[in-house]
Amino acid sequence: MEEAKKNLELITQYFGDFNEKQLQQLAALEGLYTEWNEKINVISRKDMDMLYEKHVLHSLAIAAAFEFQPGMHIGDLGTGGGFPGIPLAIFFPEVKFHLVDSIGKKIKVVQAVAEAIGLQNVTVQHSRMEELKNRKFDFIVSRAVAPLKELWTWSKPLLKKAQPHQEQKPGLICLKGGDLTVEIAESGCKPRIMEVHEIFREEYFKEKYLLYVPV
Repeated sequence: MEEAKKNLELITQYFGDFNEKQLQQLAALEGLYTEWNEKINVISRKDMDMLYEKHVLHSLAIAAAFEFQPGMHIGDLGTGGGFPGIPLAIFFPEVKFHLVDSIGKKIKVVQAVAEAIGLQNVTVQHSRMEELKNRKFDFIVSRAVAPLKELWTWSKPLLKKAQPHQEQKPGLICLKGGDLTVEIAESGCKPRIMEVHEIFREEYFKEKYLLYVPV
């Protein structure tokens, strides 16, 4: 019980506007991922102890930097065990999230977690990212899935066109770490780069970045 309280405090020290239902959904994640991880290894064993810092809070860096509007459609490419999509879907209950991964057993876990905590705004798809067709998103989010060049190649056709006077243009938002100089140069993109450590003070977030490539 004490551990659960500490986990939620880690989140609520940065986000003060979760309602009771959202707090319950966040609190339920640890038990669900622990249970599923015993059957299917979706999160590395050593990371399970740091689930809320390394996965939940890290995912919510996107919520700290971007205000998704009700009714928007967000694609999470290469969602793995549901990050960043699941924490973002809890944070933005009026936004629709489509979580995609090429590994079927991971999508099975994501579906089960979303259903267990009653997320009505999540759909899932077992597919390779480059095979995703006939969908358009306001934003695509991704976490350390592939080099920026590939991510942008896959994302660009799936993004809606920018509208005149639109404050935040549709685009790719990805979480990455380490020295990105070569990766960004090779991508041909000019992303806006934000340091996650400027949002969250924990040591883990040093050299972690949020990249935004608008259409």
